[in-house]
Amino acid sequence: METKKVINPANKLLQERSSIRKYNKNVKINREELKNILHDAMTAPSSLNLQPWRFVVIDSEEGKKLIEPCMMFNHIQWETSSAIIAVFADKQCADYTEKIIGEDIRLGYKTAEEGQKYIEKIKTYTSSYSPVKLSNSIMLDCGFVIMQLMFSAKNYGYDTNPIGGYLHNELSAALNMDTDRYLPVLLISIGKADEKYKDTNRFSVDEITQWV
Repeated sequence: METKKVINPANKLLQERSSIRKYNKNVKINREELKNILHDAMTAPSSLNLQPWRFVVIDSEEGKKLIEPCMMFNHIQWETSSAIIAVFADKQCADYTEKIIGEDIRLGYKTAEEGQKYIEKIKTYTSSYSPVKLSNSIMLDCGFVIMQLMFSAKNYGYDTNPIGGYLHNELSAALNMDTDRYLPVLLISIGKADEKYKDTNRFSVDEITQWV
């Protein structure tokens, strides 16, 4: 085991990002800045570029009251954060295939012929998905954007905490999300830290890596 510490100084953001549970309640992140944080995070990769992540940003007092019964033991984050970002995975993300590829064609990233072939490829591939495979794929993609969201927030000067301990079904109902379509993935609290980060340890590379 070893202390969480990067070797390459250029990767200092990886070390500086930490899970903060208590925030300065006097610091309010405006919606334009929250949109910028999400925008930057959405450079994340996704299978077939279908971008299945969907966000619900809870930043009003009314919104926070709405989700309070769903927060379980994460009351400090709920009470002190500037916002809670709920991340959902869209099981029908393939419905946007033509829109996504059409924009690629418009921007010159693909020719019309290449775009049509890619659309057919996506349709063939996604039609073979079982519900489990689809769920695994879109949840993994959402994991990519979540990690980038936390890094993005840190570069804007804010701190975050990923929250898995909440009442998933109840939250979906409170936010009026279609449970047949949207899978709840994670909550992320965001704000300005009002506590000091405590060092944590990590396994060494040698402890958890095999070379073949």
